[in-house]
Amino acid sequence: MAEKKVAVVTGTSSGIGLHTAVGLARAGVQVVATMRDTGMAGPLLAEAAGQGVEIAVRGLDVTDRAGAVRCLDEVAEEYGPVGILVNNAGQCIAGTLEELDDAALQHMLDVNYLGVAALTRHVLPSMREAGAGRIVTVSSNGAAHGEPFLDAYCGSKFAVEGLMQSLAPVAARFGVAVSVVEPAFTATKMTENMDFSRVFGPDDPYNGLAENFARHANGLMAQAQPAAEAAAVVVEAAMTDSPRFRWQTSEAARELVGLSISDLDGGNVISAMSTWLD
Repeated sequence: MAEKKVAVVTGTSSGIGLHTAVGLARAGVQVVATMRDTGMAGPLLAEAAGQGVEIAVRGLDVTDRAGAVRCLDEVAEEYGPVGILVNNAGQCIAGTLEELDDAALQHMLDVNYLGVAALTRHVLPSMREAGAGRIVTVSSNGAAHGEPFLDAYCGSKFAVEGLMQSLAPVAARFGVAVSVVEPAFTATKMTENMDFSRVFGPDDPYNGLAENFARHANGLMAQAQPAAEAAAVVVEAAMTDSPRFRWQTSEAARELVGLSISDLDGGNVISAMSTWLD
């Protein structure tokens, strides 16, 4: 019997990461689900039990580089080389650039970009030597077009997609497929906790625009895609026999990403995003 593929999925305590971990386990993969606080593993383990699969849980904070690498080494020692890495952990800070300090910008880079880079770099040697592997990074439609008041978040997502798109053709020469998955608004704890109306104070010079944006964003969140649906696309990207670089999880995501990719001078995106401020 062939050995199971080993997958590491980050950010699995809820949302897309939780359902991705369970979906990969249902596909016959040995899943190691990681999260910052393993005390929050209850929902994941309950979902796995309900689906009749077993999932190993490990603590991993993507901003703790040494600890994250140590976790990957322990996984490889216990289960074998990592054949699938799903970079799902992510966070969002709202605010326009004038109101974002260096710490906020750095935190977005640490979680959404530098952490992803460190984990990916660490699994690449074993994948390259094996001549096979999958690296799937859960990005965002906001990686293809900037969104008002999400400057730091979109900047970090632009960065990680640039990194992965540059890596993809090189990694492919060694049998390693690199993909990004771009959800639009999805019903996860990250979006549920983003009450934009409480980010901006009454004396904020951007307050009127921020309130308009909050109204628009909250309307989109009311129609958010279920996390399980988005996760199904992540699982497909990780398991398909026909890998590709870019995957969207919904029609809304396809429309937003397509708007930017076809917009050579940027005017269409700026006009569309301006309507979010009216």
